[in-house]
Amino acid sequence: MKPLEPPNAFHLSAAVGWLMLGDHVQAAEELEKIAGELRSHPDVLEVRWKIYANAGKWNTCADIGNTIIELDPERPFGWISRACALRRASSGGFQAAFDALYPAAGKFPSEPAIPFNLSCYACQLGRLEDACDWLRRAFAVAHKAGRKKRFRLMALDEPDLEPLWQKMVELWR
Repeated sequence: MKPLEPPNAFHLSAAVGWLMLGDHVQAAEELEKIAGELRSHPDVLEVRWKIYANAGKWNTCADIGNTIIELDPERPFGWISRACALRRASSGGFQAAFDALYPAAGKFPSEPAIPFNLSCYACQLGRLEDACDWLRRAFAVAHKAGRKKRFRLMALDEPDLEPLWQKMVELWR
């Protein structure tokens, strides 16, 4: 999909800046300055998803994730964000999140966030061996992408993976 051009790109950047400062209200106001026909652009929807996530509006986030997948199925963010939202949505849960993200594992084999999140969901579903397998895969992919240290730290800080913390050193190999 074609990237946004100025001035819309500037408004999008400003919205990202406001989010980094923790002000999702100002971020939303900045998105409203983007031309109406471009507000459904996947880049804009990604930022809108983050705004709604900060507000805890998970059902809306799931809808935004679906829309991103429909518009640009080759964008991993859509798949990951939809699953993240479904985990917390009123009609979702860990199984819904796992089921929604699972197809993306084969579609994006070089994206470590996908097996990482699948590991989190499997762990919370009590499927610890599956969770270990997904986490090994996430570490292997992260290593290839030069993001090994980041994912190791994330795993040690992720409460969803607490049942695996004792095994973490084994999984890094």
